[in-house]
Amino acid sequence: MNDDDDLMSSFHSDQLHANVASVPDGLCWVSVLSCLLLACSYVGSLYVWKSDLPRDHPAVIKRRFTSVLIVSALSPVFVWAWKDFTGIQPGPSLPALMGIRLEGLIPAIILPLLLTMVLFLGPLIQLAMDCPWGFIDGMKVVVDPCFWTLCLGDMRWLRNQVVAPLTEELVFRACMLPMLVPCAGPSTAIFTCPLFFGVAHFHHVIELLRFRQGTVSGIFLSAVFQFSYTAVFGAYTAFIFIRTGHLVGPVLCHSFCNYMGFPALSTALDHPQRLTILSFYVLGVVLFFLLFFPMTDPLFYGLPTPVCTLTSTSGSICS
Repeated sequence: MNDDDDLMSSFHSDQLHANVASVPDGLCWVSVLSCLLLACSYVGSLYVWKSDLPRDHPAVIKRRFTSVLIVSALSPVFVWAWKDFTGIQPGPSLPALMGIRLEGLIPAIILPLLLTMVLFLGPLIQLAMDCPWGFIDGMKVVVDPCFWTLCLGDMRWLRNQVVAPLTEELVFRACMLPMLVPCAGPSTAIFTCPLFFGVAHFHHVIELLRFRQGTVSGIFLSAVFQFSYTAVFGAYTAFIFIRTGHLVGPVLCHSFCNYMGFPALSTALDHPQRLTILSFYVLGVVLFFLLFFPMTDPLFYGLPTPVCTLTSTSGSICS
């Protein structure tokens, strides 16, 4: 590192320490309870409508859109009330703390999504091999307005690709992380925040049991597995949010992962081209870890990222 880099790093460190507010007593309790209340409000909004229909029924999805969008629109009030109650006065504005800002927007749109696609290199190659369309035909479909009209008219597609990624990242990352970082620090917050996200997905157990979609033991094993990978995914998007200071990256990564689903390794093992596909699986994982820090370098997105101004113990996560 040259002298200019040392000077810049020192400047950003001094600026970060200057902006951070003193941590009041009881902050952690207030932060955790605020996050818990926000998570309960989000999940509870899904059940304000009484219905005997399954969760994938269009009528159920439409009703849940209404309630969850209302809670998501009100979620910044939780952050504002937390800030007012604790007396913390951050330098950046509330929208900036929640990742809604213009600085570094283009890299925030491209780089985190590209990094996630690298991780899914194996499944993407498998998808391309099994796709009956050629590249040109595929591009024609993508730019066809009729294709997007069909997608936008599909309630499940809207839920999985638009509403769920946007509202969940807004509530569980953009609102919770600014409340957790001053108390726990960025590194701990990255692994604490996903716990609320993972537990929030346990509500699917209620519907699986209600409609008897499997055995009790099978349903709970599925719930534990879902909690595990949603917690890991939540930690990943929390990392992206803190490193980039943008909401758009986590939302796009969430939408992409919802589309891809959990990698079907069993299908890859049975594939006629399994050696090629498995090679790309391994290559994708290796490249992902090699590019993990470089592609999320805060220098691309503007130092210091807003949420990092809330702590003086930033470590390597914020720089």
